[in-house]
Amino acid sequence: MHPFMFSRVDDESAALAAGTAGARYIAGGTTLVDLMRETVERPDRVVDINALPYREIDLQPTRLRIGALVRMSDLAADPGVREQFPMIVQALEASASAQLRNMASIGGNLLQRPRCLYFRDVSAACNRRDPGAGCAAIGGRNRTHAILGTSEACVATHPSDLAVALTALDAALVLRGPDGESRMPIAEFHRQPGSTPDRENNLPAGHLITAVEVPVIPEARRSGYLKVRDRASYEFALSSAAVGLDIRDGGVRGARVAAGGVATVPWRLPAVEGAVVGRPASAETWRAAARLAAEGARPLPENGFKVELLRRTVERQLATVAGLS
Repeated sequence: MHPFMFSRVDDESAALAAGTAGARYIAGGTTLVDLMRETVERPDRVVDINALPYREIDLQPTRLRIGALVRMSDLAADPGVREQFPMIVQALEASASAQLRNMASIGGNLLQRPRCLYFRDVSAACNRRDPGAGCAAIGGRNRTHAILGTSEACVATHPSDLAVALTALDAALVLRGPDGESRMPIAEFHRQPGSTPDRENNLPAGHLITAVEVPVIPEARRSGYLKVRDRASYEFALSSAAVGLDIRDGGVRGARVAAGGVATVPWRLPAVEGAVVGRPASAETWRAAARLAAEGARPLPENGFKVELLRRTVERQLATVAGLS
């Protein structure tokens, strides 16, 4: 670990000043500390922001507001969230380990960096860590890597389960910067790698995520998250599906579907949504719609199985959510 300066701030203006000066923020530290130990991250200054007042879980009739410093376990345990947003709760409970969920913040979860083994090995070529170095995963061991949203520069999957659920639900991030407060749809926050994989999101320099806002919609209440992985605990997704349905009188009135574990960003599936809306809630509908889930996929030598795995994950979760009363 490289030497660095550590400090704490207890007001927003001091935090913003530190960020503008290039400091890295730390809350739970469950990602940043690991990366610093491995010398993937080498910040000169780290600023603890845990004293900032971003810890609310405020459920109103039209929206849920989640403070960026809320711990994952606290959000998953909230009675109102459990009742009205089961997709979010299931995504949280499928993430990491119980110990990590007790520490990790919501804002930090959305900002976590890839789990690609080449990104985390400083001796390997990685364009995210060292732009222009190349991508060792493309010609290497790539079973767990992305089949959607990839480029010649990077094929790393996005690691967050929560971000997949929030993308399905059209959440927005509340940001605070030197010029005041702004909002950004989560669909515009994470960046596909393209030719600049080192730019992973659109958070402006010197800005903080202060909260996440999620609209209260019919699809949120009848929803769920399915994560397919190599083992049942503390493992990242090979494929996942966040599904919310509005079903009335045997027909689908609305659908929200997103996938994880298969793409470089949380991956919304509008073709699947369009294929179920206006159709009967039936096994035939789910099967036909799920065939569209992998449109545009570009499998690598070791992860071609993810094409069919994604289709089956989406089909299974559509059927599961439809069966909820």
